Amino acid sequence: MNLASTRIITDDVARLADCYERVTGGTAARLHEQFAEVRTPSGTLAIGSTATVALFGPGSARPADNHSVIIEFLVRDVDAERQKLKELGIELVTEPTTMPWGNRSLLFRDPDGNLNNFFTPVTSDAIEKFSPSQR
Repeated sequence: MNLASTRIITDDVARLADCYERVTGGTAARLHEQFAEVRTPSGTLAIGSTATVALFGPGSARPADNHSVIIEFLVRDVDAERQKLKELGIELVTEPTTMPWGNRSLLFRDPDGNLNNFFTPVTSDAIEKFSPSQR
């Protein structure tokens, strides 16, 4: 089994797709006005309209109401990403901090309030964990 994607439900697909294009430097595949995807080598961030929720079950998801999931992106240099986010006007939740498990991380929220983590492994154990041979 492989985790294929994480999906965010939103009232404004275009706004979130634009945001994730800016913060990742990637291009969103806008497959429909109600659905877009930001694809990375290791996974996809899907963005679905509130209108699609009925396809899965009415009321099964609510936009801009996440309080338990953090979307995480492995980046080359979290401190450089901090500067880019500030230049984009993205408000940081936390400044870059080295975590006890060896990742240097910063948190920010997207326009819907979803929490995101950009992190860079900095200790030898964390670097090894995320090396291509370990994936």
